[in-house]
Amino acid sequence: MSEQGGEPLPDVDITDISPMAWRLLRVAAGYNQRAVERAVDDLMQAHISMLESGSRGLSRSRRRALLALYTAELDDEQVRTLVEHF
Repeated sequence: MSEQGGEPLPDVDITDISPMAWRLLRVAAGYNQRAVERAVDDLMQAHISMLESGSRGLSRSRRRALLALYTAELDDEQVRTLVEHF
């Protein structure tokens, strides 16, 4: 798990996360789109799908909430690797 206890890593810029990396982070954290919809208030499966396809971005606060959800299930190295290489 993230050393930040589910808080997004301070050195990961959410504006630099690609659509593919968002998808890989979700899958690596063990979530399907419907599970994310249930876990994050005011976020619908369609929003996640659009973010991951690159057809639409989400607000900074929603992307922070997603990253926090995913980093709670992954270690820092996993997150950095996915963000930097995809």
